[in-house]
Amino acid sequence: MSWLRFVVLYTALALGANTAAADVAMLEGLREGTIKKLNFHSEPAPVPEADLVDLEENPRSLSEFHGKYVVLNFWATWCAPCRKEMPGLDALQAELGGETFEVVTVAVGRNPLPAIKKFFGETGVENLVALRDPKMVLSRSMAVLGLPVTVILNPEGQEIARLQGDAEWDSESAKAIVKALVATPEQ
Repeated sequence: MSWLRFVVLYTALALGANTAAADVAMLEGLREGTIKKLNFHSEPAPVPEADLVDLEENPRSLSEFHGKYVVLNFWATWCAPCRKEMPGLDALQAELGGETFEVVTVAVGRNPLPAIKKFFGETGVENLVALRDPKMVLSRSMAVLGLPVTVILNPEGQEIARLQGDAEWDSESAKAIVKALVATPEQ
């Protein structure tokens, strides 16, 4: 990414672009490479509540992540593009995850626990929240029609962007977008 372009756009954010349209335009300007496929919405979209489970069969919910920006990745063990992008998601979480940002993965459909654990081991995943949507309630209600699909949720739990297909989530472009989002003052 052009360093000057990043500095100009990041400075515009820091100076407080006050309208949602300006924020979307600024964020869109940070997209490069495979992250160009990330489409920001003009208005946040609601995300339905759905019962999810973790790898220990404990009930989980996306509401646990309210207060953070979330990169929410829908994937499956049989999905080759998912295998390609998962290490980048793990690296993004390792570098930027914390109080204001989290990468959360949701295995869609029938993904046996041993297969998920094997997938994570083979791809070197160590830092990601791993949830499952075995009955595909969340993925269907969010119109996840192919895999992988990654959405970005705002701290209120609303969808603000979506990317269909795999992407380089550890790229400078992806990191710049996450940094810009978490730097945005709540409006």
